[in-house]
Amino acid sequence: MELRAPVRIEHSAARAEGRVTDGILLERIADGDNAAFDTLYHRFARPLFGLALRMLRDRSRAEDAVQETFAAIWRSAKSYRPERGPGAPWLYAVARNAIVDRARARGEATFADPPEAVASDAGPDEVAESAYTSWRVHRAVLDLPEHERQVLELAYWGGLSQSEVARFLDIPLGTVKTRTRTGLARLADLLEGEFR
Repeated sequence: MELRAPVRIEHSAARAEGRVTDGILLERIADGDNAAFDTLYHRFARPLFGLALRMLRDRSRAEDAVQETFAAIWRSAKSYRPERGPGAPWLYAVARNAIVDRARARGEATFADPPEAVASDAGPDEVAESAYTSWRVHRAVLDLPEHERQVLELAYWGGLSQSEVARFLDIPLGTVKTRTRTGLARLADLLEGEFR
């Protein structure tokens, strides 16, 4: 398929397109839709740049990481699976990988790098219990409504502050706080009987 230059979306068309989910945009991008790519870019370029700048602490490298992120999105949009979750966390994972790869290429760490392994003093039973707990929490998170799951994944697994989540998802900060509080309460209810 021949690639065209990105199409500029008029203000009123952008509003109508804003109702399209990130997942639908990714599916359209997988089919080579430049307008969907342009919409996704305008929706996420600024928050992804903020994230890259926070993690890399260098404007030029952050800009490169964002560029690499969107190139990777164009190339790998076909790997997005809507049944696994909404588009924003998938897009964030692509961005985080691009940012971490850029940092590793220079032999640096980023703020959001998780520990690579379980503490060496943990015994096999502790490692197994930790793995089961992680699996059960992950499974319970999948049972949350999509709008609550999004904010929790970005905050707790993505390492974003509530303000960053609000900018990333382009929703009010109060909405992020409400969804976080409601999602954590629902998660606690889901896990209540599991960990007594």
